[in-house]
Amino acid sequence: MSTPLRIIFMGTPEFAVPSLQSLVESNSNVVAVITVPDKPAGRGQKQTASPVKLYAQAQGIPVLQPEKLKNPEFLEELRSYQADLQVVVAFRMLPEVVWSMPSKGTFNLHSSLLPQYRGAAPINWAIINGETETGVTTFFIEKDIDTGKIIYQEKEQIHPDDDAGTLYERLMAKGAKLVVQTVRAIEAGNYPQEPQQEPAEIRSAPKIFRETCEIDWQKPATEIHNFIRGLSPYPAAWTTINGLSCKIFKSKVIEFQESDQPGQFRTDGKSFLYFQTAEGWLAIEVLQLEGKKRMEIGDFLRGNRL
Repeated sequence: MSTPLRIIFMGTPEFAVPSLQSLVESNSNVVAVITVPDKPAGRGQKQTASPVKLYAQAQGIPVLQPEKLKNPEFLEELRSYQADLQVVVAFRMLPEVVWSMPSKGTFNLHSSLLPQYRGAAPINWAIINGETETGVTTFFIEKDIDTGKIIYQEKEQIHPDDDAGTLYERLMAKGAKLVVQTVRAIEAGNYPQEPQQEPAEIRSAPKIFRETCEIDWQKPATEIHNFIRGLSPYPAAWTTINGLSCKIFKSKVIEFQESDQPGQFRTDGKSFLYFQTAEGWLAIEVLQLEGKKRMEIGDFLRGNRL
C-alpha cells in the first residue's frame, strides 16, 4: 500500500473548495493550506476570508496567507511543513522557488483541455467561442504558465443552454475527482506525464475586464448570444439602453422580419425586447439595469418604459 503524501493545498475561490474537500474526505494528508490574505468585501468593507480558508479552518488545517510568495519568512514556514506534493486549484502564479520545493513537484488543476484555453478565464472563453466540448486537466507546473506535462484530462460537453455558471458547477465537481485521482496516482508512483502537443491553432483565455464585456452589436446574433452566456452570471455582458448601462444575462437568437441598424432595438413595452445585430435579431430574456435588480424581460418592461 502506498504511503500518503504530505500535501500542501493552494487555492482561493469557491471553485477550489470541492477539490480540497475531496482530498480531506479521501483521507489525504493535507498538512497546510495556502490562500490569499483576507480582503475587505461588501458594503461595509468588512475583512473577509477566502472560501478555501473558511473550509480549511473548519477542518483544523493550518492556513498560511502570504502577501508575497517570495517572502523569506513565508518560504521558511513553507519548508517547515516538509511537503512531498503541492496541489494548486485556482490560485495565483507561483515563483519557481515555491513550485519546485516538494520532492514530487506541484500540480495544477486547469478548467480546460490543455493546451487549449491557457489563461485566467478558460470557462468563459470556451463558451464565448462557441465550443461544444471542454474539460479539466491536471498538469505539473513548469516555468511557462499552463504549459507543463499533462497528468490526466477529463472531457465535459458544453450544452447549448449552458452559461458560464452552469459549466463552472460541473467542472468544479469533475475537477475535484480528478485532483484525488491524480494524488492517488502520484502516491502509487504510477502516473502519466505527457508533454503538451501544440496544435496549429491555440485559443487562449486571457483575464476578462469590464471593457471586454461590452456587447458589439456589429457581430452576428449567434456570436453575441455565445458572448452573453459565456459571461453570465459573472461578470456579465453589458450594453447601454437609453444611455443607461445594462447587464444582459440571458438571450435567444430569433427569426424577426423587420430590419434596422445594428444596436437598434424593438419592443412592445410588455413582453419582448429585440436587438438588431449584424446578422439577425437577438431577444433579451434576463437583464439588469444599472442600480436595479436582475429581472425577467416582462417584469423589466413593466417597470421601465423604453
